[in-house]
Amino acid sequence: MYALTPRLAQFAAVARHEHVTRAAQELGIPQSSLSRALARLETDLGVALFARHGRTVSLTPAGRTFLAAAERALTAVEQGAEAVRSDADPATGKVAFGFLHTLGWETVPELLRAFRADHPRVRFALVQNYGDAMLERLRAGELDLCLTSPVPDAPDLVARRLDEQRLRLVVPDDHRLATRKRIRLAEAAEESFVTLEPGYGMRRILDTMCAEAGFSPRIAFEGEEAETIRGLVAAGLGVALLPPPVFPRPGVREVTVTAPRAVREIGLAWSAGRPDTPPVAAFKAFLLNRRGRLLRAEPTHHPALEDNR
Repeated sequence: MYALTPRLAQFAAVARHEHVTRAAQELGIPQSSLSRALARLETDLGVALFARHGRTVSLTPAGRTFLAAAERALTAVEQGAEAVRSDADPATGKVAFGFLHTLGWETVPELLRAFRADHPRVRFALVQNYGDAMLERLRAGELDLCLTSPVPDAPDLVARRLDEQRLRLVVPDDHRLATRKRIRLAEAAEESFVTLEPGYGMRRILDTMCAEAGFSPRIAFEGEEAETIRGLVAAGLGVALLPPPVFPRPGVREVTVTAPRAVREIGLAWSAGRPDTPPVAAFKAFLLNRRGRLLRAEPTHHPALEDNR
């Protein structure tokens, strides 16, 4: 396929000029080289594309059919090349960025707003999903970067811890534990839990913490979104281990867990060995510079790749 593309351009030039010498001059190659390339193309296809008339040539019926296909292919290649150049442009390129549902209300919008203060024309393709799904898309090349939890440890990925978020046990406001300020997670061993589905980072954290506390959680409901889980706790379906809400939720109490240590780490991940385009490198540097204060995401000046702008 790749070896054929230059010959398509050569064939189209000869068809346009109906003259091998003039086409060779346009392409900047020797006439003899162009003639040999056309002969190889015809041999590969097993059909004559040109009728020769002294110094000039004309397309055969097969040549006219092939020219239409060649022009479509060359147009598609040029469009693809232009798209790649556009996405890599330091000032106007694109970043494919994934993030957790629980970071979508406040953290990510604030991050984008702060970054775009210095890079106003950089474009983003945003994906909001759970951790395992984002890592699959990262490996498939569909994402450049993602914010996820837990921080992955895999040989084909690079990950950096950026921040941590304290988790709380969420209980209905009339629950026996609702008046407590602090509890050990083992005190909730007999409760039914409302939690996220397997594959979500928070579900793995819950299972790990409950195991450390000496019990296996009894699951009453599995969902896909943290605020839905919080609402079901308010409805009395069970208790939940969740990060803090963006806005206070009526009907629940958020109780501090003292043991085991109830936090989740938030990390930035990308594929090992994959080169960054300038806009991806700039956004990666911006995020890494927020280590320890990612979840507060206050806008500050973070120049990145200034020489390329």
